[in-house]
Amino acid sequence: MGLMDGQNDYRPCKHVISAMHVHSVVVTKCRRGVFDDEMLTRCEEITRNVCKDFEAELKEFNGERDHVHLLVHYPPKVAVSKLVNSLKGISARRIRQEFTDRINRAIMHGHLWSPSYFSASCGGAPLATVRQYIEQQTRPL
Repeated sequence: MGLMDGQNDYRPCKHVISAMHVHSVVVTKCRRGVFDDEMLTRCEEITRNVCKDFEAELKEFNGERDHVHLLVHYPPKVAVSKLVNSLKGISARRIRQEFTDRINRAIMHGHLWSPSYFSASCGGAPLATVRQYIEQQTRPL
């Protein structure tokens, strides 16, 4: 049985087949609780469109008053840092424009998002399984 058996989330491209997913968490500046359901819904729409620009797909999105979680399926040519920073920049600009009355710029010092974020690769087999699969390859003598 091969490592790729049973998987259905592979991205075929010209010279590569990939299955890269990232889980990112982005928090508001100073962890201020600014989001409500309507703002999170709009933030998800914006995020989905930015992902399309990167030829990526937003698989899951949710959030609370002070942060959002993203699960993105992305091609290998995309740097996660560029994707997340673009998502933060575009969403901040649009959310501030569209919800000016709900975001107190004085509290946020002109920024919606913290400069930091969390990202971790995820999906596929656990590392121990991949390690074992590689170890068990038949090496020529």
